[in-house]
Amino acid sequence: MGRNKLKPKLITVLKEGYSIKKFVPDLIAGIIVGIVALPLAIAFAIASGVKPEQGLYTAVVAGLIISCLSGSRVQIGGPTGAFIVIVYGIVSKYGYDGLATATLMAGFLLILMGIARFGDIIKYIPYPVTVGFTGGIALIIFAAQIRDFLGLTGGAVPAEFIEKIQYYMVHINTMNMAAVWISILTLLIIVYWPKVTRRIPGSFIAIILTTAIVQIFHLPIETIGSRFGGVPNTLPMPHLPHISLELIEKMSSPALTIAILAGIESLLSAVVADGMTGNRHRSNMELIAQGVANIASPIMGGIPATGAIARTATNIKNGGRTPFAGIIHAITLLLILIFFGPWASLIPMATLAGILISVAYNMSEWHLFVKIFRSPKSDIIVLLTTFLLTVFIDLTVAIKFGVVLAALLFMRRMSEATQVGYITDSIADQETDEEDMIDQNRISQKDVPEEVEVFEIHGPFFFGAADKFKDTIRGLEKKPKVLILRMRHVPTIDATGLSALENVFNLSKQDGTQIILSGLQPRPLGKIRRSGLLKSIETKNIQPTIDHAINRAKEILKENT
Repeated sequence: MGRNKLKPKLITVLKEGYSIKKFVPDLIAGIIVGIVALPLAIAFAIASGVKPEQGLYTAVVAGLIISCLSGSRVQIGGPTGAFIVIVYGIVSKYGYDGLATATLMAGFLLILMGIARFGDIIKYIPYPVTVGFTGGIALIIFAAQIRDFLGLTGGAVPAEFIEKIQYYMVHINTMNMAAVWISILTLLIIVYWPKVTRRIPGSFIAIILTTAIVQIFHLPIETIGSRFGGVPNTLPMPHLPHISLELIEKMSSPALTIAILAGIESLLSAVVADGMTGNRHRSNMELIAQGVANIASPIMGGIPATGAIARTATNIKNGGRTPFAGIIHAITLLLILIFFGPWASLIPMATLAGILISVAYNMSEWHLFVKIFRSPKSDIIVLLTTFLLTVFIDLTVAIKFGVVLAALLFMRRMSEATQVGYITDSIADQETDEEDMIDQNRISQKDVPEEVEVFEIHGPFFFGAADKFKDTIRGLEKKPKVLILRMRHVPTIDATGLSALENVFNLSKQDGTQIILSGLQPRPLGKIRRSGLLKSIETKNIQPTIDHAINRAKEILKENT
């Protein structure tokens, strides 16, 4: 029940009692996470095709709301790398109004998902789909940063992946070695700085050091200021984007993708946090928090936001244990924006490229990608399909197609796992484990009359297995007087399975065969009752065990003679 409560963890913490002793570690953790979030918020915004300050607005506004309403005690919210691809695509086609509309719609969808208790359902999105689109996003982020990493010049970089590669090949001769060395220095600092201390993030040190080097030595490297102009030091006034019915229709699919991504990443972050702290998050409240944050963010000029796994883990590692750490993180970012915002214009684009390439590498989780290649072929197909569609087509298409393909392949596997056949032949021959050898209900130990056939359905009886069932029954060369369908291993049955049963009953009547159902579990029995199929079967032909079913079959044979 705890996971389903629609109550923010902040209220729970306040009811438990909050003291200075608890506040001090939250304060330290919040300040550190705020510093960690600064370069990431700017980098994610630029990579998404919007202004750098819009990433900061998102981190402040959405981060504050997520911490106040979150279903997790330690969730840190803000812009993340997962949104870069979808946001860039929307902005390039429909401008910021299109993005703001899609984000608002996604926010309302997330709230509805939380109210409808979808928090536990969204986690069932197949793992290969998640790894596939995450790997695809990482590759796209990496490819998008090559221009600034190498300091290339020559016009805007195309949006499509193949065209990007062609662009780089054509303009490689414009490489700026000063930018290359700054990018490499950024990566080296990010990789090796944790050996000095983990308290201050390497990306923050890289920004300070590389910006100082570029300014002191007057290196000819593009900066945020030279590309975007100055960075403001205040939050904008709240305002609604220009919304039209036509734009809402066009943004329905991207909005769904943003909602799904926000839901997946925030709940995954909350699960990781639970493992690190030993607490349990409230998944549905978490979705509502993400929804409210994504409604507020575009009103304040921001972009989509969600729970950030790396920043949440940083919060926990530095002592953050309550939502106040996340609130302090947002306040820290706001103070940095107010007092140091204009200085952000001095940050080299090559530095941000190095930071984002590091993010892309960590995001790719290539070891998980490789690991799935040891899984069943169907999982590999789903992984590669989702990955390739993300890279070459569109993230929205990739998620939809990946989920549908995974579902279809799962249903195929389940239909293959559902066995139907003579219990003395096709199924009984496979029952060789120790438990089955001592099973007192084995049909080989029963006195089955010659004019009685016993069939067993083993596994879920749904539409994927219905055709197999009907084909097997039709394949009987000699029609028996009584057909016992043994269903002790059928955990569930769907409408197609019920229809197949009814079809077999009708055909059996024409052939003069009486059907008995044996060993029905409560769930399928309840569905048979509700479907009205009992009128065709008759209650006396539903027997609890195989012994009762055989005795009933003998009664039918006597009645017929």
